[in-house]
Amino acid sequence: MSNYRQLTTQEIKALKENGCSADNWTNIQVADKFTPHYISNTKFSGKIRLGVLDKEFKLSGGLIKHSCIHRATIHNCDIGDDVVIENIQNYIANYTIGSNCFIQNIDVMLVKGLSTFGNGVRVSVLNETGGRDVYIHNKLSAHFAYIYSLYRHRPLLIENMYAMIDRFCNKHASDKGFVGENSTIVNVGYIEDVNIGSHSKIMGSMMLKNGTINSNEHAPVRVGRNVIVEDFIISSGSRVESGAILKRCFVGQACVLKQNYSASDSLFFSNSQGMNGEASAVFAGPFTVTHHKSTLLIAGMFSFMNAGSGSNQSNHMYKLGPIHQGVLERGAKTTSDSFVLWPAKVGPFSLILGRHHQHADTSNLPYSYLIEKNNTTYIAPGVNLRSVGTIRDAKKWPERDFRNDPNKLDFINFNLLSPYTIQKVLAGIDILTNLQATAGEASDIYTYQSCIITNSALKKGLKLYNMVVHKFLGNSLIKRLEHIQFKSNKEIRARLVPDLDIGTGEWVDLSGLIAPKSEIDLLISQIEKGEITKLRDINQVFGYLHANYYTIEWSWAWRKIQEYYQLDASSITSSDVISIVEKWKNSVIKLDEMIYEDAKKEFSLSFKTGFGADGNIKERMLDFESVRGAFDNNEFVVTVLKHIEDKRALGDELIARMKQVDKKNG
Repeated sequence: MSNYRQLTTQEIKALKENGCSADNWTNIQVADKFTPHYISNTKFSGKIRLGVLDKEFKLSGGLIKHSCIHRATIHNCDIGDDVVIENIQNYIANYTIGSNCFIQNIDVMLVKGLSTFGNGVRVSVLNETGGRDVYIHNKLSAHFAYIYSLYRHRPLLIENMYAMIDRFCNKHASDKGFVGENSTIVNVGYIEDVNIGSHSKIMGSMMLKNGTINSNEHAPVRVGRNVIVEDFIISSGSRVESGAILKRCFVGQACVLKQNYSASDSLFFSNSQGMNGEASAVFAGPFTVTHHKSTLLIAGMFSFMNAGSGSNQSNHMYKLGPIHQGVLERGAKTTSDSFVLWPAKVGPFSLILGRHHQHADTSNLPYSYLIEKNNTTYIAPGVNLRSVGTIRDAKKWPERDFRNDPNKLDFINFNLLSPYTIQKVLAGIDILTNLQATAGEASDIYTYQSCIITNSALKKGLKLYNMVVHKFLGNSLIKRLEHIQFKSNKEIRARLVPDLDIGTGEWVDLSGLIAPKSEIDLLISQIEKGEITKLRDINQVFGYLHANYYTIEWSWAWRKIQEYYQLDASSITSSDVISIVEKWKNSVIKLDEMIYEDAKKEFSLSFKTGFGADGNIKERMLDFESVRGAFDNNEFVVTVLKHIEDKRALGDELIARMKQVDKKNG
């Protein structure tokens, strides 16, 4: 599309003979090697540029179709080489259409006037009445949205972040849309003010209005049958299909929304999935998944979450309207028929069973069960640490990261254990210890946040929490000391000194990105002072924190090792290291054994009910094994057993190296 010329008299004549017309033939420019043979029954108006039509398309089923423009009305468009544009019921207006595009059987495709193509659309996330509005744009990350929606107590921050968004939107405003090369748009109804990236497939959709489809060669976007989307951004690698209806929504990378899913004023970030159900004012962080028709997500913030069938929340109590919101921190899950009355906050990797009305904040009791009994919420702290489901989830998330775009919008930390979660575990230990001290160790029940913790649950929680602290701190220590032959305690102490002096305080989870709060506070301060003024500079900070996570993590872990084990950095010895590693090894193995026993329950006789429908117990067992496999051969079980052996060997290897130092210094 680089060299253009005017139509020749002969070409104009040929086009007229093919049933074509133009309001002004001189407004049409064509590529050097243009021929009019494959253009027919088409009306041109405004300024037009046409490429060559030499290529053949091989369609599904083996049909060959030559590139062409046939039965169309085209106004003010630039059209690339080797396209198919045919059977346009109304018209195409104000578009640049890339080469090798296939556009067939559509109603209308137009840009009405100056448009930002969905950039700058206001999404009333979390609070339906407003107050936490996020203005969506092509480069929106979960972390940017987190700060923008939740830090409203920093008005200068919000003002400056909005200015960045506004500049971005104005920069991308145009009175002409584009369809990227190698895109397919077939059997589509109404398209208005929509930018469509390369390699898109839009098949059978009903309406697309005011949005951008950020498809590319690495991560194509698919928009399917009966889809209606309005005021939207769809990011690379995502699929919106089979009757989904979206209004004022951002769809992040590699998301799937289909099977009549409906959503309004919601943000869906990387690898989220919505099927059958409904979302309203939802902040769906990475890996938020809901598959069931009866499930409603409303006014909540989630990530790494799977909503059970019939999960529901309520954001109002028939007083001042839908003003309440809730947070399920990363990894929290809901069982079938669960309910939470907002406001509420649930700690990471917790499981919600039943219906809860207490407005509890259990954020510092992670890995817990919240169980309803007699209209009361009972908390079982830490029990999810021994659940096979928790470990399975932690393993599957990185395996199900389907983002193929090399330019990833979200920086996702998949770790089950991190400074963010362990700081909450340590806070949980303090909570449980204080409850014990206040009410007495012999008390049958303890009250926390209007919820009940039984005596046995509290004791088990303390045991599990301390075990996971040993596990995390030991993991970090072993990683720091691996592959090095030390000659003295001095060398060990030198190695233990952190590479960076940041990250020793509180950590936060910015919807997938785990980072020190001090660094996020610094970023916020730089935005407020006008030292950072561009979206890409903010994303660079997020990228740096993510890329250097393990280096920064060690700064936090080393501080906590000293506090938790009451050690002095200046005098730590190989014997101290051995003591920590022994505690680590025992805790890791015990937790793995608990997980092993939990997995074993899935193979118990009661779980074989329904197998061997017409047979005896033996046939039931044989039928179960033919479908589910034998326990000892189960892939996950084998992995757990191998993990035990690997960790035992890892601990023993470091202990052996430390004992060599003992000998040299003995």
